[in-house]
Amino acid sequence: MWTKWLPWRMILSSAARKSGFLDPVEVISRLEQFSEPSEVAAPIQLLKSGVILHARGLINSQAIQHNLDWVWPYWVECQFDPKSISFIPRSFSITHINLTHRNWTAVGIPDYEEMPIVDPRGLVTPIFDGWSIDCWIISEDGESLIPSRLPGDGVDQNLEMKDDLMINTKLQNNGLSVNSEVRVEWEPDAPYCHIKIKGCSIKDAWLVVSLRPYNPEGISFIHDIHLLRDDEWGWNVNNKYLVYFDVKPDRHAFSYYRRGDVYSHLQPSEEVSKMYCKVGMATAAAQFKLKAREEREVVVKIPLRTDSRIDSPPKSSWEDVGQRYANLEIPDEKFKFLYEAAVRTLILHSPKEVFPGPYTYKRFWFRDAAYILYAMLCVGLEDRVERVINCFTNRQTKTGYFLSQEGEWDSNGEAMWIIQQFCAMTERKISSSLQKAVDLGGRWIMHKRLSEEPDSAHSGLLPSGFSAEHLGPNDYYYWDDFWGVAGLNAAGFLTKRFGDSKRADNFFSEAKKFDECIESSLKKAEIRVGSKAMPPSPYRRLDAGSIGSIVAGYPLKLMPRDDPRLVETCDFLIKNTFHEGGFFQDMTHSGINPYLTLHIAQVLLRNNDSRYLDLMKTVAGLASPTGQWPEAVHPHTKGGCMGDGQHVWAAAEWVLMIRNCFVREEVDEGKLILCSGIPRDWINEQNTIRFGPAPTMFGKVNISISCDKHKISVCWEGKWFKDEPRIEIQLPGFNKIIAEPGQTTVCVKIPGDDG
Repeated sequence: MWTKWLPWRMILSSAARKSGFLDPVEVISRLEQFSEPSEVAAPIQLLKSGVILHARGLINSQAIQHNLDWVWPYWVECQFDPKSISFIPRSFSITHINLTHRNWTAVGIPDYEEMPIVDPRGLVTPIFDGWSIDCWIISEDGESLIPSRLPGDGVDQNLEMKDDLMINTKLQNNGLSVNSEVRVEWEPDAPYCHIKIKGCSIKDAWLVVSLRPYNPEGISFIHDIHLLRDDEWGWNVNNKYLVYFDVKPDRHAFSYYRRGDVYSHLQPSEEVSKMYCKVGMATAAAQFKLKAREEREVVVKIPLRTDSRIDSPPKSSWEDVGQRYANLEIPDEKFKFLYEAAVRTLILHSPKEVFPGPYTYKRFWFRDAAYILYAMLCVGLEDRVERVINCFTNRQTKTGYFLSQEGEWDSNGEAMWIIQQFCAMTERKISSSLQKAVDLGGRWIMHKRLSEEPDSAHSGLLPSGFSAEHLGPNDYYYWDDFWGVAGLNAAGFLTKRFGDSKRADNFFSEAKKFDECIESSLKKAEIRVGSKAMPPSPYRRLDAGSIGSIVAGYPLKLMPRDDPRLVETCDFLIKNTFHEGGFFQDMTHSGINPYLTLHIAQVLLRNNDSRYLDLMKTVAGLASPTGQWPEAVHPHTKGGCMGDGQHVWAAAEWVLMIRNCFVREEVDEGKLILCSGIPRDWINEQNTIRFGPAPTMFGKVNISISCDKHKISVCWEGKWFKDEPRIEIQLPGFNKIIAEPGQTTVCVKIPGDDG
């Protein structure tokens, strides 16, 4: 650590004391005492993103609270309103950040990184981290429809997925209405954001398309705006971005920071064609006349590329992609909608690599990628998965470390585990460069482990680290260790496939030794905490961070489904950390976590614990109208309070949950389990339930369930890699049935039937 460098310690301490500040070296030393010693205090990548977030928050604090007569985005209008449950006092807050309504939904085209986002009131941010487009109606007598200020009963937003991704936002209030449709369409040489706006008023009014210097995170500077030439209608923004209108506006208005928002100057005293703002808070309004009771349509188009390169048209459309993944047919329309939306979220966010979100998290982590790619594998998107894992070598250091963030020791296990899943579920081979990367990555885990001597609670584990970020201060997290064991087992599995049995045996042997060290540590922890429930690390008490330890049950299956440690950990979490039916992560996230709630649901499902369904219903209830989840949900507003407004990991977990309700593997036992999560109320005479083709470790399978008055029929059709696996049908509420070899249908008698 830099604080150990004596000259710098002395210089910083002396300078701080002379200026009357706290000694920063002393402060950092105090902070370090809350965590276990670690070679990396915090990932530099995380610090950079945090600095950027709070830098904008600092700008927000200067721009927003002194100008509350402006029209602001929905989160600001709520968070700064003392009458709203979203209100946050600002007295000692140096930065103002969106903490109550981190909700937005991306649109785009498969395989393209451009992803405009739309907030819950229809505010469109077409360019990544850029300015936005808002739509208002202002009547001649001064009455207005401002989307960000509308009550919830005046807003209807949904996601349409027929031919593409389209966000439809309908807003109405006192006889004024605006309907916007936002999608990305391919023009001759580039993707464009299309915003189709329809306005209507019961009296003469103006439909206003306004250029806003902000987005759902806060201020995004606009210095220059000028009108396009006579044969084109629109704006040039910051001498870089273009905004086109399909019809000529009836009038324009501009403003700059010192003058105030253009909202207050919609009737310009003089004709101007451009605006410059030194502060970077220029605003503009294109105004279209609305005759009473006559709807008017305006289309706004924004090119999403600013360079001159010409791209070839998309290789696949949403319609094409929709035919390539496992089909789901169930009577629960909400569950089905969330599945379809989640799969499209996975596809949209895997243009080359995979992103956990379209905005705040539009970057790569191995942790998120492991779950996202696993979900994609499980519904048949293996080509996209292969493309991503082939990029893993670009992120591996010479020492074998799969690096997405410094100081996180779980990444190697995650990278190699998902490569193993890919090979096992597709029977495909990987490149020689990826083979070398696996070998190097396995050896990195072996070398990274601590010595098994002396016999301490962390002997033989991975070093103290930042781990999964939301688990707490640096510590010897079991989350890292379980992933490490899975990584070594994956290295053994893959190396054996490469034909090197000797090296494979070495990896398997090291995985066993590693696992024994974890077992020894857990036994010490059991004595210390007085419970078989697993704490986050050998030195922590049981708390919300224990959520990381259940990774041993899901998805890694390193422990039997009914292992008392898994059972008691889930029971502890449900009893002590749940809020309104979902897992509430006190640390960092400080919200209800949809994706972590589903981790617990998966462990329960695997153990035939019926509580899994209650957790699924809770998560479904937390979804936005467009079928998305933020990383964490505010317990009162039910808006996002952490992370990206469209959390791709959460979408992946929903996909995996649905898939595992229909089919899941217990590979060590050589069996495939069908229908263990199918709710009884899904099964009726009017519907046939279907799922597939679903890839598994044994091959692809299609499943259907139908019933009549007397019995329920479960049918399956498998295309197995080798031998047919043992198949068990475990419909909830019925006895387990073991299918005979070659059997493809079983019938379950409905209780109470005498037929």
